[in-house]
Amino acid sequence: MNSPIQSHQSDQTEGNGLTLKRSMTKRHLIMLSLGGAIGTGLFLSSGSVISQAGPIGAVISYFIGGLIAYMVMLCLGELAVNQPVTGSFGAFASNNIGPGTGYMVSWMYWLGWSATLGTEFTAAALLMQEWFPSISVWIWTLVFASAVLISNLTSTRFFAESEFWLSLVKVATVVIFIGLGLAAIFGVVTYQGYDSAPLFSNLTAHGWFPNGLMPIFTTMLIVNFAFNGTEMIGIAAGETENPARDVPKAIHASVWRLMIFFVGTIIVVSALLPYQDAGLNANHGDGLSNSPFVSVFNFIGIPYAEDIMRFVIITALLSTANSGLYAASRMMWALSVQKQLPKVFAKLTKSGTPIVAILVTMIGGLPGLLSEQFGADVIFKNLLGVAAFTMVIVWMSICWSQFNFRRKWLKSGHALSELKFKTPWFPLVPILGFITCTVTGLSMAADPEMLSGFIGCLLFMAACYASYYWLYHNKN
Repeated sequence: MNSPIQSHQSDQTEGNGLTLKRSMTKRHLIMLSLGGAIGTGLFLSSGSVISQAGPIGAVISYFIGGLIAYMVMLCLGELAVNQPVTGSFGAFASNNIGPGTGYMVSWMYWLGWSATLGTEFTAAALLMQEWFPSISVWIWTLVFASAVLISNLTSTRFFAESEFWLSLVKVATVVIFIGLGLAAIFGVVTYQGYDSAPLFSNLTAHGWFPNGLMPIFTTMLIVNFAFNGTEMIGIAAGETENPARDVPKAIHASVWRLMIFFVGTIIVVSALLPYQDAGLNANHGDGLSNSPFVSVFNFIGIPYAEDIMRFVIITALLSTANSGLYAASRMMWALSVQKQLPKVFAKLTKSGTPIVAILVTMIGGLPGLLSEQFGADVIFKNLLGVAAFTMVIVWMSICWSQFNFRRKWLKSGHALSELKFKTPWFPLVPILGFITCTVTGLSMAADPEMLSGFIGCLLFMAACYASYYWLYHNKN
């Protein structure tokens, strides 16, 4: 008799006689993970963390956030290598926690990404309208949505290549920004017309923690959300040429690079801009010209800094939408394979892409388009909260699944040496990862602007469990 893991893997290769293609390589996995994490949160909103926690506090916050992400990804590595299935989080939770929780986790992850699709397209369209004011936002929205849809429908390989190049633009921008910033800090290039920048004096000009220690913790939801997307390695494991070889390498490479990128960016911004100005840039003013990246580039003397960053941020938005549509549609496909959605959602094209799941997920992103007409700030803040909270739930399930998987593995008579990849420092890593993610999720309730999103997510979770058990009892 097949185990749940084996039966799910066999389902992945049967169904319509078509399979999800194993066509991704290590470089695709790394860029998919980096592309999912590097976005407008870094380019536009990083200053809010600096203004609240102070320069040193922000560095500590992002470093802690990176460690949390690393613990979760180490847990994910063991699960993804030893159970390489697409739509993995739901399958992992089903096999190692319970089928109801797996069902809930799948839908929570789908909700998180589909809820942000419309806002990504609308934001990119609004930026394009700054270049071409006579063209309607709706036209650009349809253009971008069509491009992302084609990228996902063509083939997994085409999607992986498109995401690789979109992510490369963002990564290159961050590397150049950190390089030029350090050059300005050490006086290699001029800054604001002076031969040398203020070096690192801004970091401690107002004390180590100007607003106390508490903001380090209150900003953790924002910081943890900045690392959202690294878990896409687990989603893509089922479509990777060699999961045992590529997944562990991709996890180590992507998480440590993200930590270097985020912490390096915060150090440069904090050293070159007074922390109060960094916060104002992130939260006030009218638009792109207030990005900390634009401010630093302008002070260094980079021509057309605003146009360059507009292009980069549009790329970041499209990259996020591209990878988000991929991840959410695979979750819907996995639910169908596990007979928790109608069979039509498991339908694949000849190139192996889940066409119905992709189209329905794209429709699920339409409510975000309302942000252009109805309170963009309120809708965006709540959608951000929804996306952050759903990410936390998924990360908690990864840690819990790995903890149970390891215990089941040993109880069934298997040896640790049989695992192709092992989470180190067990059980400390999954327990600490679960606790820190739980605390991060609860912090959302402390933000009045996110409270409605928090309550909505809890109601959605309850609805998922209720609908699963209703469906299960109806089948039996």
